[in-house]
Amino acid sequence: MNVTNRTIRWGIIGCGKVTEIKSGPAYQKTAGFELVAVMRRTKKLAADYAKRHKIDRYYSDADELINNPEIDAVYIATPPDTHKYYALKVAQAGKPCCIEKPMAPCYDDSLEIYESFKKKQLPLFIAYYRRTLPRFEQVRQWLLADQIGKVRHVRWHLAKPSSDLDKSGVYNWRTDAAIAPGGYFDDLASHGLDLFVHLLGEITTAKGVAQNQQGLYSAKDAVTACWLHKQGITGEGSWNFGANDHRDSVEIIGSQGIIRFSVFHEKPLVLENTFGIKSIEIPNPKHIQEYHVAAMKDHFMGKAVHPSLGSSGLHTSWVMHKILETA
Repeated sequence: MNVTNRTIRWGIIGCGKVTEIKSGPAYQKTAGFELVAVMRRTKKLAADYAKRHKIDRYYSDADELINNPEIDAVYIATPPDTHKYYALKVAQAGKPCCIEKPMAPCYDDSLEIYESFKKKQLPLFIAYYRRTLPRFEQVRQWLLADQIGKVRHVRWHLAKPSSDLDKSGVYNWRTDAAIAPGGYFDDLASHGLDLFVHLLGEITTAKGVAQNQQGLYSAKDAVTACWLHKQGITGEGSWNFGANDHRDSVEIIGSQGIIRFSVFHEKPLVLENTFGIKSIEIPNPKHIQEYHVAAMKDHFMGKAVHPSLGSSGLHTSWVMHKILETA
């Protein structure tokens, strides 16, 4: 597909909540992209989404969208248990694809997705959009400038109280072990671990322990892990989804300073070194995948390699797998 001199027409499979503000409008606002079709299994809901977002076509059958010759690329925004099913169809159709994170519920499925696109030499993107957000680009620039000296260690603590939905017993795919074995760990920790790989390099070893402490659902609700980056940087993380309050704190510790930030909260970025303490507030855009989607256009144009490709998404799946495998 020649994408250097014409508009790339996208279709979305799974136009649910994540696409309403976070991602869908970004495809409409990016120069050189056009969102021309959406699919949802319930046709009435697909029609409603299309009407509200001024999109011409809607489907209840994914095959119709994937195989439409007037759709150049596909964004899969369904729950993770169907990512492989749809992604293999998109690869077979010979079209570029962006898949919501995590790439798939397990490493083997992620690997099959990756290999199917690699075999056909098709672009594959994973929606780990924090790699492109300005707040985390600032952290990366501090690291590149050796603002904290040689990086020694990274630690992340994420805790949340159980929600009313968790306590109600109403079905939630995010806590169904068949779809997300680690529960909210799969959905949330993947963002941070992927970001740490982006900032500090690939992880060579990872292990963890996991428990279902509350018994509210089938997936795990408490995970603790440690890992080692290729450069010798050590890492640790704890994620608990039955805590008394909400905490999200990251520390990157260096030989001459420390960087503090949150993965999900828009708290100030803090740099502390021999020159003093610097605090910077960098808010996220309204459509949080805006930079991620714009970077895909640059990738198609040959201007820059996208930071979140199938290869990096696969690596994050491997890290998650190693943590839960040893748990």
